[in-house]
Amino acid sequence: MLSSKIPFSEEELKELVKEVSLRDFKRVFVHEVSWNRRLRTTGGRFIVKSLRLEFNPKVFAAFSREVGLGIIRHELCHYHLYLQKKPYQHRSSDFRRLLQEVGGLRYTPALKEEVPYIYECQRCGQIYPRQRRINIKKYRCGHCQGPLHCKKNTRNSYSIS
Repeated sequence: MLSSKIPFSEEELKELVKEVSLRDFKRVFVHEVSWNRRLRTTGGRFIVKSLRLEFNPKVFAAFSREVGLGIIRHELCHYHLYLQKKPYQHRSSDFRRLLQEVGGLRYTPALKEEVPYIYECQRCGQIYPRQRRINIKKYRCGHCQGPLHCKKNTRNSYSIS
């Protein structure tokens, strides 16, 4: 399972963002920065209403420093373009040009999250990874209609019968 441990403090994160902003964009970053553990598929986000940047600590913990810097540059592209009253969305050519100039990441690398439940057909061996528990008395294999059994359950220490 992925670690939810924060790689460094929010103060250190803010200093890093300020440093990257000055070095790569030649502009000052003056707003708030924070970790957001609820982010799942993205490395960070720019909140227009408060001009705040939030970052996913799982991505920063799982990948190299360069990936983290690429994510910071990506979010700073949104931030600085918005402040300049230019198009700041992913689809805009201004955003894509600036992102390429500063060397930001276009996409966050996928996190390899562990699937909590793995079911296996007892007849043909077909594997069914699932995020949620299923009722094995109600569901059967989609290939051969054989009975399923829970091969792996990481949510609880007991097995499902």
